[in-house]
This record gives sequence, C-alpha cells and structure tokens, in this order.
Amino acid sequence: MDQTMHQLEICASDYEIVRQVVAQLHDTAADEHQIDRIAADLGLTQRQLTDIFRRWAGLTPKAFSHCITLDRARKMLKADVPIFDASLELGLSSPARLYDLFVTHEAMPPGLYKAKGEGLEIRFGFHPSPFGQALLMVTDYGLAGLAFADAGQEQSALEDMQSRWPKATYIQNDAETGHWADRIFLPHQWQQDQPIRVAMIGTDFEVRVWQTLLKIKPGEANSYGAIAEEVCSPKAARAVGAAVGRNPISFVVPCHRVIGKNAALTGYHWGLTRKKAMLGWEAGQLQGGAG
Repeated sequence: MDQTMHQLEICASDYEIVRQVVAQLHDTAADEHQIDRIAADLGLTQRQLTDIFRRWAGLTPKAFSHCITLDRARKMLKADVPIFDASLELGLSSPARLYDLFVTHEAMPPGLYKAKGEGLEIRFGFHPSPFGQALLMVTDYGLAGLAFADAGQEQSALEDMQSRWPKATYIQNDAETGHWADRIFLPHQWQQDQPIRVAMIGTDFEVRVWQTLLKIKPGEANSYGAIAEEVCSPKAARAVGAAVGRNPISFVVPCHRVIGKNAALTGYHWGLTRKKAMLGWEAGQLQGGAG
C-alpha cells in the first residue's frame, strides 16, 4: 500500500474516535475536562487516547481542548487577538513555520454556472482524511469540490455535491483525485511554489465571498459581518452566511474559519463537530510546525 495513502487511512480511522471526544470537550469548560474518564468511556486507556491525538493533531487531548475551546475564541475576539496568538497565551510551545494551503483560483465562466454545469466533466473520488471520508471533485480547471461524509453517508454527500451542477458529466477517477487528497491533507506536501488550483463555480456574489475566505489564514478567524464589509455589502451578513454555507470546496476554501456574533462557532454544512475538529487540527499543525 502506498505510504501516503496509509497515513491518510490512519488519520481517518483516528478521526472516528476524535470526533466523539471533540463533542464531549465542548460540552464542558476546559478546566473540567477529565481525559481519563473520556478515554474509559471509549474503551481506551488515557495513554492510548493521547497517542491517537498526537498522531492525529500533533498534541495531547488537553492541549487540543484549549485550541478549540469556545471561551478562548470569545476572549480572542473581544481583545482583537488572533487565535494563533491566543494559543501561545495558553502556554503552547513556540510555533515553527507552517506552510499554508497555498492556492491559486479562478472563477468559472458565469454561463457555466447558469447552465448548471452542462458541458463540464467532473472527476470524483472518495479518500480518507483527518476529518473522515473526503469526497474530491476535480475538473480541467482545478479542484471544484471537496466534501466530507460520515460512515455510510458517502452516497448522500455525492448527491449533495452533484445537485449543485446537475447537468455536468460525472466520472469516478480515484487515481486522479487521490493525488489531490495527498496534497491537501498531508502537510509536508503543502508547497508555496506548487499551489493548489481551485475552480470556483457559483454566482458572482458567492465567488466574491469564497475569494474572501481564502484570505483567512490558519489560526485566524473572521466574522460574517466583516466578510460582508469586505465584499462591499455591509448589511448582507445573512446573505454572506448563505454563501459561506454553499462553499463547495471545504477546508481548502476555509469556511470553517468563519465565526458568528460574539465568536460563536456557528453551524457548518458538514457538521459542527467537524468544524471544531478542523480548527483544533490546524492549531496542532501550527504548534508542531508542519512543512
């Protein structure tokens, strides 16, 4: 088995445990977390759970809980402190350099969106990722779709994505999409001089919002209102929220870094627990210094 694919399969397997823990961590204050009890509920020892977290995110469950706690996000926003800087205040070790998911992007011709993808060929495939099964969709223009599916929900995720461009031609090509999965989910393959090419297919307004999302770096966050101002529609926070929810390229176009009023971690199309996990995973990469 290819080594990189094996790495992603381990991450995907770990995530099934991590997702349950993330939900529990958010139900209680960070100083009340009992990692040994959580581990026991999952039939694991505390050391086993810690090993899984280190493998998945590069830090311990306790440090992870600090990275994703809502209270920290609220304090950060009120003090105008980036999430990354707040993680340092929590006592995490000094971060090494992290390569971002460097991307270059272009908006597809408006006529193609209006034609619901007619004449467009989209290759797709499912692959393991740190956040469960990932569905990738690529075109000759670049990455057009990235979604996530819980176990047994792969077909629903595929139908959800296909409904966005119902007249496109869909062809399963796991070999092609597998290369994209490696470049997206394996931090050591994040290369500034080899950017991931993204093809945005949506309305003019949606594309403007998605382009703005690309400016939010790992360890940072932005609000719907701030994005509305940036796209010159300061009163359109609700419309921005709808556009963020319609983002077809999850994770790479980082809609998970958008927060609501008072720094609330609002809903996420692929599950709020997955959104929390993404933020924590990124904080772990920042601490560990990927790249």
